[in-house]
Amino acid sequence: MDRDDLYESFETMSLTDIIRTQDHLSSVLRRRFGKDLGLIFTDIVGSTKYFQQFGDEAGRRLQQRHIDALEEILERHDGRIVDTAGDGAFAVVPTAQAGAEVLIEVMSLVDEQNVALEPAHMMHLRCGLHWGQVLTNGEMVTGDAVNLAARVAASARIDEIRLSRAAFNELANTHRLRCRPLGATELKGLAKPVDLFMLDWLDHSLFPGFIYIDETGQKISLPNKPTITFGRLGMHDGMQANDIVLTLDDPTLNRQISRWHFELRRSPKGFILRPVSRGRTEVDGNVLERGDEVSITAGTVVKLSRVMTITFKAGQSMIDEGARATMFAGD
Repeated sequence: MDRDDLYESFETMSLTDIIRTQDHLSSVLRRRFGKDLGLIFTDIVGSTKYFQQFGDEAGRRLQQRHIDALEEILERHDGRIVDTAGDGAFAVVPTAQAGAEVLIEVMSLVDEQNVALEPAHMMHLRCGLHWGQVLTNGEMVTGDAVNLAARVAASARIDEIRLSRAAFNELANTHRLRCRPLGATELKGLAKPVDLFMLDWLDHSLFPGFIYIDETGQKISLPNKPTITFGRLGMHDGMQANDIVLTLDDPTLNRQISRWHFELRRSPKGFILRPVSRGRTEVDGNVLERGDEVSITAGTVVKLSRVMTITFKAGQSMIDEGARATMFAGD
């Protein structure tokens, strides 16, 4: 029976027969083409502005760097790119675990490449991973799970990997412990909030995850940014002045901390600390001048103007028992 004959036979079917046929076709479709896959979306942050500032040729090179980096890593994990559109890419992998490993490696590779570039030409991504059933013929991939994966990625911040609960549940415990629960999150186009997680892709044997301030007892998580600024000034001309605002209870002592005191810059081998003021900055007992640079790791102690002591700590310590309970709920 050819397609025209098949369609003509539908015209004579009863309502009951049509419904039965729909159910049968849906079953065949899921059986033949339904498959669980790890669904990855990546997107270049700020690409529109980059095109406007540097032109089409430079913008196209930026996009190609993105695709080349993703393809290089996917090949190692039996994944493939399904589609690219402008500054974004959609890829699939056989497992959610493979998806997490792909994104960690992609972010690390891009970070390594950025070292040789001026800040304006550095590439920064936002990434999302979901695990779900799709319809695929080995080339095209479609289904509601794809739409959800795209929404997860769109919600991510700069240099951030976000996961759905379904993807998180498929991870090995080693990777689950690198995730931070973000709670139920409103996603554009979805009626109900979705449980999301942030996958920490940095190696915390190289990159501390938070600081401890001796004088106040504060624990402050380090934001996932290529450059993190520290100082006493919170706002300047209506905009955030520092990523980490350093505050002491005593106003007199607090004024001894510079408005912009120092910054951390991410490199492939860890954070680099650089004072940006003439205020006194000691790192592990060594006094730095403005513009000096020194590597820091977990355990590094920084003293500012002899009034504040900051100790850098490994990131995993910030995951408390309440967060763990949320992460593993439903196991």
